Amino acid sequence: MADIIQILPDAIANQIAAGEVIQRPASAVKELVENAVDSGATRIVIIVKEGGKNVIQVADNGNGMSETDARMCFERHATSKIKQADDLFAIRTKGFRGEALASIAAVAKVSLKTKRAEDTIGTQIEIEASTFLSQEPCSTADGTIIVIKNLFYNIPARRKFLKSDNIEMRHIMDEFQRVALAHPEIEMQLFNNQTNVYQLESGSFRQRIVQLMGHNFNDRLVPVSEQTDLVSISGFVVKPEHARKTRGEQFFFVNDRFIKNTYLHHAVQNAFTDLIASDAFPGYFIKLDVPMAQLDVNIHPTKTEVKFENERFIYAILRSSIRNALGKYNIAPSLDFENEPAFIAPLKKHITEIKIPGVTLTPGYNPFSERPAQDFRTLDLPKQLINEHKGQSEWNTEPIKLTQLETAIATSLEISQAFQWVNKYIVTANEEGLWIIDQHRAHERILYERIIHAMAHNKSVSQMALFPETLSLSASDYALYTELKDDFASMGFLIEPFGANTILVRGLPAEIAEHEPSILIEELLEESRQSSKLSGSERRNQMAISLASRIAIKSGMILNRLEIVQLIHDLFQCEMPYTTPSGKSIMMHMDMNDVDTQFTKNRS
Repeated sequence: MADIIQILPDAIANQIAAGEVIQRPASAVKELVENAVDSGATRIVIIVKEGGKNVIQVADNGNGMSETDARMCFERHATSKIKQADDLFAIRTKGFRGEALASIAAVAKVSLKTKRAEDTIGTQIEIEASTFLSQEPCSTADGTIIVIKNLFYNIPARRKFLKSDNIEMRHIMDEFQRVALAHPEIEMQLFNNQTNVYQLESGSFRQRIVQLMGHNFNDRLVPVSEQTDLVSISGFVVKPEHARKTRGEQFFFVNDRFIKNTYLHHAVQNAFTDLIASDAFPGYFIKLDVPMAQLDVNIHPTKTEVKFENERFIYAILRSSIRNALGKYNIAPSLDFENEPAFIAPLKKHITEIKIPGVTLTPGYNPFSERPAQDFRTLDLPKQLINEHKGQSEWNTEPIKLTQLETAIATSLEISQAFQWVNKYIVTANEEGLWIIDQHRAHERILYERIIHAMAHNKSVSQMALFPETLSLSASDYALYTELKDDFASMGFLIEPFGANTILVRGLPAEIAEHEPSILIEELLEESRQSSKLSGSERRNQMAISLASRIAIKSGMILNRLEIVQLIHDLFQCEMPYTTPSGKSIMMHMDMNDVDTQFTKNRS
């Protein structure tokens, strides 16, 4: 039998190695920008075209390279960071494996210009699919300019699986944010198709966060600081009231390197116990400085995972420092000279007499009687609420009694009774038996079908805001909004651009006019980012589900009798009144046989 094991050709080996390091345009941007940081640059400019598929250019004013180094940097495992194995445990630079440029050169057309400050002339290199085409002297500024063209041009199967330009650009922006946050002292710019996406001045960590995430973040940040022999912690957490239902702004940096660590994330989540809902996610921007001897970063090709020698102790210190910071914020907020000054309301000098609240009872009310013993009140109800049983089309502001409307709607549903139980469920009965309805889920179904119908038929009803609100977004959120602006408009949002990464909200869907627009829009954008793999129609459906869930009446909300009956009426007008859009049961039914059976079992 012939031998079957053989050494891979260099070209194939390089392409396989490239697949581990360069998975998409954002991976190439990350590697090049980190090299620029390692070069000592104080200014980095990134230019991409068509989501980085066709052009990626990174220019820096760093140290530059000699003629020999410029050629050597494209060889596999060529690095200036490591000379012996022990150096792996003292690495504080971004790159050290010597694979990035070799991997990029294996799957793209690359041009490099570089010059050191002490040299009078620079070096230019052209390389394509790991093949050197030319190397010659050139005139260029101090630093390095590297241009990548036609990424994966020689691997059509890999290029075919790249996503749309917008999606690839969002990945690039994510990588840009991570490096920019880690190094607020470096001036950075990002251009996409000649559009200036980010222009970041050097500054403090807080200033860099605000530059990236929007001016509204300035008031949301709570400083965290702790110094120990094991770890030094600095940064910010986002105030509990701004926690999100989906993972939002969550950044860990260890020795100025972005990392992902579920164990440390749990420490942050644990610190927010009893301050946010159990299904909410806190935002944080945390920097940890750990002695390199207690840290291993060489466990993943992208170096986003690290291993700590004293992980349990760091967990406890991190949780304690965040808990302490939140305690200070809740009890005595510190003065912040980076914020705009605000008026502080004086304390009242006089304490008024405390009165025990009274409870007014209606002795004649019996929810199980055929008719209420007495009318609750007389309401001035617009005709819109009574049209369906009157069949009228004109407005009628003539006062009607609440029980008349209840009777009309209940009669159309053949419902004889309906009342609220523990401010969470609606209990109603008819000839078929007893129904118990979850009020939040019922309202969610009603709103969802209204939103979907309006989006499908372009019939959304908007309510103009008395005072239009400006909303400052991060560049990535603004780019995502631009992609989804038609979907927002179809739901009834009246939004228009208002300067760099800023929108002006002039109106909201009529169903949500009383809600905070900035929070809703940010949550919808975050939800859309999480569902970026869905098709256009699936994404719009998910946005409708998210919006309906967020604005539906909540458990614990007290409903009056009109609201109870109206909710039942609207629910049974839905195409699918029995489950929420996500498949949860809305109601529970017990027929007379079920009731009789239960009583029969208990008879002695």
